[in-house]
Amino acid sequence: MSDAFSWINLRFLLDGLWVTIQVSIVSIIFSMILGGIAGTVRYSKVPMLSKIMGIIVDIIRNLPLLLIIFFTYFALPQIGIKLNIFWAAVAALTIFESAMLSEIFRAGLNAVPSGQTEAGMSSGLTYVQTLTMIVLPQAFKSMLPAILSQLISLIKDTSLAVIISLPELTHNAKIIYGQNTNYVIPMFIAMTAMYFVVCYLLSLVSNFLETSKYNY
Repeated sequence: MSDAFSWINLRFLLDGLWVTIQVSIVSIIFSMILGGIAGTVRYSKVPMLSKIMGIIVDIIRNLPLLLIIFFTYFALPQIGIKLNIFWAAVAALTIFESAMLSEIFRAGLNAVPSGQTEAGMSSGLTYVQTLTMIVLPQAFKSMLPAILSQLISLIKDTSLAVIISLPELTHNAKIIYGQNTNYVIPMFIAMTAMYFVVCYLLSLVSNFLETSKYNY
């Protein structure tokens, strides 16, 4: 059984972990942008647009991520949008995580006392200036731990992309133990350790930021 942890197998697993991290980083960047826009629009209560955005967010949040992955990889090509496996996974995770992050942004913005907005606008700033210079900086500090927690969930969710053969950690482990069934338990132990290390380190950062927020 110790053969399961040969350097060749470990390197193959680390290659998968690297793909997991790459997909996660790219997805969280796009999700932060789109989620931030969606959350701000909903917070600002823009006529019609906020309601439409709210409906879209609610629909996405109540869909299984696996269904969205199937959609980006199998359905989009039917309308002329063909993505490779990597970008199909990124697109699916971005769509799903944007909806989740939009609620975090909206909650964070709502947590800032309305007097801050009133003070900013009474000092001569426009609504957009008040939002970007006064409200968002305060809100972001309280949102950061929740955003990191969502990132942890995103890293774990990348394992669902095994269904479209994305060469991430779970996929590579599956290939290894598919070649030798005696490697099933060792591969699950290795996957558990790698996911745990990455997610636990992020959880420590999240806990530190949460503690710092209350000590500030």
